Amino acid sequence: MKKLLLCGVAAIMAVAGSAAHAAEKFTIQLKWVTQAQFAGYYVAKDKGFYKDVDLDVTIKPGGPDIAPPQVMAGGGADVIIEWMPAALASREKGLPLVNVSQTFQKSGMMLTCTKASGIKTPADFPGRTLGVWFFGNEYPFLGWMAKLGIPTDGSAKGVKVLKQGFNVDPLLQKQADCISTMTYNEYWQVVDAGFKPDDLVVFKYSDQGVATLEDGLYANGDKLKDAAYADRLARFVAASNRGWEWAEQNPDAAAKIVLENDSTGAQTEKHQKRMMGEIIKLLAGAKNGVGYLDPADYERTVSILLSSSSTPVISKKPEGAWTHTVFEAAKKYKRK
Repeated sequence: MKKLLLCGVAAIMAVAGSAAHAAEKFTIQLKWVTQAQFAGYYVAKDKGFYKDVDLDVTIKPGGPDIAPPQVMAGGGADVIIEWMPAALASREKGLPLVNVSQTFQKSGMMLTCTKASGIKTPADFPGRTLGVWFFGNEYPFLGWMAKLGIPTDGSAKGVKVLKQGFNVDPLLQKQADCISTMTYNEYWQVVDAGFKPDDLVVFKYSDQGVATLEDGLYANGDKLKDAAYADRLARFVAASNRGWEWAEQNPDAAAKIVLENDSTGAQTEKHQKRMMGEIIKLLAGAKNGVGYLDPADYERTVSILLSSSSTPVISKKPEGAWTHTVFEAAKKYKRK
């Protein structure tokens, strides 16, 4: 009887100990659908890197009707992936988004035109129709046009802006002379649709001096004051960066992990492997490892947004919009 009692106590203690160390739930909202753009997070979950830091992570795919800042505002995510222009615009409107880790070091945004349009340089833009993504993705374009001194009002000396859906149809259907594309996605959709690279003229925002920071991790600044929340973020960043490092070293395997998580079945292995190769290029150059935000890149982005048009994206230089605190805290979590 005594032996049975001791066994019972041991079992209860074991259960209690297990519960005490149960992984904490954590949710990330992606900026777009499941694809290699977010490979590091899917790898971290698949390889157990989040589990290693006691996190039970839910990855929520995005889409054309999902705005990550709105998800954050509604309490639907602990952290979101967003482009800095949209994040700073949301911050000025009252949502205290703070950049806690900057995944992409380079911009993948481009304007892709057909050679048949006759466009060779930006000087040829006036009088043309240009496809532009909105929902916060238009800010780099407006900054570029402002720099060039080209109106976006459709006048003879300006350009006509076509609100482009998240596809390449306007170029294929000859509704626009140029469209917005990413180096890792839509550009290749144009190529797969039958255009040869030699049939196209591309203008990379980075080459034009108007590139702004893209995929970064943004947290709720008010909640950062909570030590427990800040600690969960640090663990998440540590495991995610480990996932990105693994993806860089194993790009094809990372692409396959992404495919395994695509519940829509819309992605193909060829496209995801190609995308992974392009994404790696955007990760390169971080001075202190994956996730480090270079203050100079932040300042450049802010400068572009402040001069983007007669009605700037943001009206003043933000304060407290980024921090290295979480990035530095993530370093203390040793890998198992």
